[in-house]
Amino acid sequence: MSGRRGSPTIETLVAFALVFGLQMAVSFVGLMAFFFVLAPPVDVRPWTLVTSVYAHGGMGHLLSNALALLVFGLLVERRTTRVRFHAFFITTGVLAGIAQITLGSLAGPPQGVLGASGAIFALMGYVLAGNVVSTTLFDRVRLSGRLQFLLFVLFAALVTVATGAPGVALIAHFTGLVLGLVAGRAGLLDVH
Repeated sequence: MSGRRGSPTIETLVAFALVFGLQMAVSFVGLMAFFFVLAPPVDVRPWTLVTSVYAHGGMGHLLSNALALLVFGLLVERRTTRVRFHAFFITTGVLAGIAQITLGSLAGPPQGVLGASGAIFALMGYVLAGNVVSTTLFDRVRLSGRLQFLLFVLFAALVTVATGAPGVALIAHFTGLVLGLVAGRAGLLDVH
């Protein structure tokens, strides 16, 4: 669908690179966190709701997110429009970031977050729950919506724990994956 005017996945990668360049530039004057780190209270720097989704903590973080975005973004973009892809990416990234700083602060001192992992996990969830095999399986097994949601939450928890490491925004990963699984099951991005 998106091939007619360009790839939203490639556009997102370009945004990653541009934002990373800006991060490096403003870090010299000590303003990187001011412009790019989502931290509580959100109303103090509301632009970071979006800028944090495209920002990264270093070259390794950027490269790992870029690789995952290529894998899952290219699969999702074939089924949707550019506008829907970008809206989904931003929305799930923002919601994952908010979940991270809100729930994360319940377990310790408030900390900021940046990176596209929540949005990328949402793309992964969309691919996993919105494909023909998953749809056929869920249609044949005929689980209630609540039970499907519970299975999505359990699956997201397992994946989150399995991919966790020190300093990783686990709540953002979990939130993004659940959002993507639900959206994929509903076919939210699919163009009919």
